[in-house]
Amino acid sequence: MITTDFAPGAPCMLDLGVPDVPTAAAFYGAVLGWDYEPMGETGTEGVEGGMFRKDGKMVAGLGKLTEEGARPAWMIYYSVIDADATTRAVERGGGTVRVPPMDLEQWGRMAQYSDPLGGQFAVWQPRESKGVDLVDEPGSLSWTELYTSDAAAAKEFYGSVFDWRYSDMELPGGGGTYSLITPAGQPEERMHGGLMQVDEGALAPAGGRPYWHPVFNVTDCDAAVAEVNGNGGSVQMGPADAEGVGRMAVCLDPHRADFVVLTPARS
Repeated sequence: MITTDFAPGAPCMLDLGVPDVPTAAAFYGAVLGWDYEPMGETGTEGVEGGMFRKDGKMVAGLGKLTEEGARPAWMIYYSVIDADATTRAVERGGGTVRVPPMDLEQWGRMAQYSDPLGGQFAVWQPRESKGVDLVDEPGSLSWTELYTSDAAAAKEFYGSVFDWRYSDMELPGGGGTYSLITPAGQPEERMHGGLMQVDEGALAPAGGRPYWHPVFNVTDCDAAVAEVNGNGGSVQMGPADAEGVGRMAVCLDPHRADFVVLTPARS
């Protein structure tokens, strides 16, 4: 489970980049019950965006895509003690620095990368802001997941960067191996995500490259899927029941950014 104490290497923040901010704000408001709080139509760098809130608590960021050729997607940030040291670890591991470490006023220090296979991720070095205010509750982040073309290479890279621990499980029906991720020094109940090797078809949303996506907790998966379909999104898989996990669906928003909705299984 993800908690808001954000141990080093744990997901702590996420934001969405899209070409049309109002459309995305309305979509996620309908699907996840989020309220959008704009930071002003144009910021200091002319970037339109703001924050999503659930019951007054910040759950994610939203911004207009500014990078040439970038696809609409969620970016997941992992908490680190030192963003500059993490950047050096990324480079040693064969990754690429997309955005070098930079300060965001008094809130913290961030950087964005690509892993050696092309999967994009980011880090957050907290100062006044540790990250989002709500996790593992309906309408918030509950899991992160990497679809990759080479699970062994991904495990080696992210292990060298974050010192993650992995435990492998075989998926039913010959679905392959799923590697569960736990932050360094944390017990297994602090697992925060997973990674798995998939075929080219599953990598299509990112043009054949590996990609991370968020899993959002919802009270009623089928109701959330109905809102996805009714507000310009689409469903790639599900809703379907996963034993011991819950009922889930893999979805695309109106800009084809991918995410998962999950109603967890009852304990």
